[in-house]
Amino acid sequence: MTPLVAGIFVGGAGRRMGGRPKGLLRAPDGETIVARWRGLLADAGAEVVLVGRGEAYAPLGLERVRDEPEGIGPLGGLVALLRRARGGRAIAVACDMPHVSRALVGRLVDAPDAAAVAPEREGRWEPLFARYDAARVLPVAEALVASGRRALQALLDQAGATALGLTEGEARELRDWDTPQDAGG
Repeated sequence: MTPLVAGIFVGGAGRRMGGRPKGLLRAPDGETIVARWRGLLADAGAEVVLVGRGEAYAPLGLERVRDEPEGIGPLGGLVALLRRARGGRAIAVACDMPHVSRALVGRLVDAPDAAAVAPEREGRWEPLFARYDAARVLPVAEALVASGRRALQALLDQAGATALGLTEGEARELRDWDTPQDAGG
């Protein structure tokens, strides 16, 4: 089986959360969101890394992969993750999704072979709950960076992504926390 690396994207500044790192907030089950992701992804057979500077996450002891290049948003993180995958498969997840189930992670991991697999909702891809074939997607991502484009939507379109169909319940699992109110604060 092709190696699988999973990157938890922790690069955001957390401004809407008052500067608190979103991934260190407690999920409804009591774990931090990053610890929860770490468990889900490791159980699915992935090597788990953090993507982005995320200095606050250093005590977790996970390898951190810096954006390549830095300063261009999530595309820089995805390029770094795809390079880290060394031609294998990569899963990219946002650090602010505390509701994703083991079953949904399993569906993403086990989806049929494709350059990229991601849920598509209301005509938009979910690029940070997606699986990428690094060998096929990295050249597309690098070309976008070189052209000055930064949109992950364009990356998924150009890579020929396949949609991961979701039930209503699974779509609700992808709710993220953007404000203190989302986190119950």
